Amino acid sequence: MAKKIAGKKNAPADKGESVDVDAAVAGDAQPEAAAAGGKLSSKAYERELKKLHAELVTLQQWVVHKGLKVCILFEGRDGAGKGGTIKAITERVSPRVFRVIALPAPTEREKSQMYAQRYLPHLPAAGEVVIFDRSWYNRAGVERVMGFCSDEQAQGFLQMVPLFERLMIDSGVILLKYWLEVSPEEQTRRLQSRIGDGRKTWKLTPMDLKSYDRWDDYTKARDDMFAATDTSWAPWHVARSEDKKRVRLNVISDILKHVPHKKIPAEKVVLPKRRIGRYKAADYPFRYVPETF
Repeated sequence: MAKKIAGKKNAPADKGESVDVDAAVAGDAQPEAAAAGGKLSSKAYERELKKLHAELVTLQQWVVHKGLKVCILFEGRDGAGKGGTIKAITERVSPRVFRVIALPAPTEREKSQMYAQRYLPHLPAAGEVVIFDRSWYNRAGVERVMGFCSDEQAQGFLQMVPLFERLMIDSGVILLKYWLEVSPEEQTRRLQSRIGDGRKTWKLTPMDLKSYDRWDDYTKARDDMFAATDTSWAPWHVARSEDKKRVRLNVISDILKHVPHKKIPAEKVVLPKRRIGRYKAADYPFRYVPETF
């Protein structure tokens, strides 16, 4: 089963069977780049990322041209690298096409609604790519482990969500689900790095600290989630995230592979002539920003 998840992403899950993603990550189905070992240099990373960004722009234009509806979910433990991966995907594309959804904790009103209701307004319309930084799968992970929902609610969710995702796909949505897998050692290193770095302290939440010692609980929740929701129509894609640079390149490459697209022919762009000097600018006392640097 572990090799199925790592190597055959479109195969349906055997319901009720626990999925050993840890074994898949440590197994023999490693990509060539990872097997080669060694740290990816910043220069090599930027070179490959530049190529992928250009291809993402091509994909963006095709999504708008064809009116495609693309929904991408990112799940994983705290510190797995979801935010950095999403940032790498979106930093060179239009925020009007690529929308990132990271919902806060539900309000009292939202708690009284049908569970999936708060996510429905954010699903993509034609010409949009919507990326969820955590999604409805919160119920299968954080909410279940931290006791924010009952076992009955969690089990009900796992039974319902494959049908919900089937409806999405039947309506024309291209759904991609990514789980970023990180080791306990690397997670600890990343969480510790947030403590003393003023640029990262906002990333360390009280929930991170409360969930830190529940590794096994999250592993069990992850395995149950895969067993119930890794379907042939909406399979999970597992990405090793020990190396942040590699996982970003790998995930972007995988998205490009799974969303059909091609380059749209475009006319050569030539800047038109412009006239300067016909108007004399006002002598206004502008408040310039101090040039400290």
